[in-house]
Amino acid sequence: MGKRKGYFGEFGGRFVPETLMGALDELERQFSIHRRSKEFRGILLSYLKDYVGRPTPLYYAENLSGRLGIRVYLKREDLCHTGAHKINNAIGQVLLAKFMGKKRVIAETGAGQHGVATATAAALLGLKCRIYMGTEDMKRQGLNVIRMKMLGAEVEGVVSGSRTLKDAINEALRDWVSNVRDTHYVIGTVFGPHPYPTMVREFVSIIGKETLRQIVQKEHSLPDVIVACVGGGSNAMGIFYPFIRRKEVRLIGVEAGGLGIPSGRHAARFASGKTGIFQGTKSYVLQDEHGQILSTYSISAGLDYASVGPEHSQLKETGRVEYTYATDEDVLDAFHLLSKEEGIIPALESSHAIAYVVNHKDELKGKVVIVNLSGRGDKDVDHVLKHRREAHE
Repeated sequence: MGKRKGYFGEFGGRFVPETLMGALDELERQFSIHRRSKEFRGILLSYLKDYVGRPTPLYYAENLSGRLGIRVYLKREDLCHTGAHKINNAIGQVLLAKFMGKKRVIAETGAGQHGVATATAAALLGLKCRIYMGTEDMKRQGLNVIRMKMLGAEVEGVVSGSRTLKDAINEALRDWVSNVRDTHYVIGTVFGPHPYPTMVREFVSIIGKETLRQIVQKEHSLPDVIVACVGGGSNAMGIFYPFIRRKEVRLIGVEAGGLGIPSGRHAARFASGKTGIFQGTKSYVLQDEHGQILSTYSISAGLDYASVGPEHSQLKETGRVEYTYATDEDVLDAFHLLSKEEGIIPALESSHAIAYVVNHKDELKGKVVIVNLSGRGDKDVDHVLKHRREAHE
């Protein structure tokens, strides 16, 4: 069978109400035009350089490397403006929305970083902005809620379902159906109906392109291993994509193991999920035998999601990327370890990738390993302290 448009192997596609088909066709057409235009690319690259702060450093973590016996490099996406990799995609999409003549953008958010990034880009480019966020995530990420409001965004708390990311996406989709003419939906990861997985990958792949140049300059060779956390999968796809054809580089994606797979309290889609259709695309989904979406859990709000980007599912099926998970306990240990060894407080999401490296230090001994440090941990400090207090009660 030939390659189907909008699919990655058997995964992907476009499963949405008829009312959105026209908007998706327009988005695909406009993205195809502007991604190649000198004007659009020139403005975007200027913002990425002078506003976001690219290129971000590839930092050799000397203290952590000495402790583990591994040559560990950190791709410092935590140093991007707003504190995470999310700004790369947000500025790309909001700029595209402006070129398309849209007056308003909406977004969903879990950890709040995509919400902050979208609110930031909307403020920069002069568009109205509304962010949907589950009330459970709002409690975990209060600082980011305040930041979004300070940036001029309207933050809509979602009280349905599990009150987390999947419910925020549902509300954002409802808004888009009602306001499709003047509104662009800024999806925050490599998920959703075509063309979103491809478009977001395009905007975030600058991470891997920089990394490729930087590691060859520093080590005069390719890395042995690249590790990234995987929620929806944008930071992982961003760093993996330019290396996918370089088969000598192991690519490892780390999902949220929560309280362990047997507990059922996790968000590890590849550990216990199966193929299904969810929120506009076909991918791996955590679901029961009747196809009902299971509740998910992670200490990290940004990884607390029932599905994963369809291209990740294809990379899992082909075996090009190895997917595993880290438990909350190991993640908290990694969070504290990097903070104390390197003076860098990582996001809980990124700490999943650090945890993998720590737990596999014997296997990785002497290797050159790059970890995508997708965000900084300022947003997580209160949550970590609360978790520690509850653990000791």
